[in-house]
Amino acid sequence: MARCETCGNDYSRTMEIVQNGERHTFDCFECAIHAMAPHCSHCDCRIIGHGVAAGDRVFCCNHCAMKEGVQGLVDHV
Repeated sequence: MARCETCGNDYSRTMEIVQNGERHTFDCFECAIHAMAPHCSHCDCRIIGHGVAAGDRVFCCNHCAMKEGVQGLVDHV
């Protein structure tokens, strides 16, 4: 059994995610998202899709980027 690094649950069916060579152990995707997903630079929500980037800032959508003064980004549908 392995312990989830987010919630501490000792679970027999954990998953490992490797990011930049570092291994992480979680018992569910919810815990993995909570620990690893980036935050929108405007609204602070977790970005679990592609998001949009402007320089070193990441946003959940074009609307949030525009609210922070970023111009020229387009959401793709």
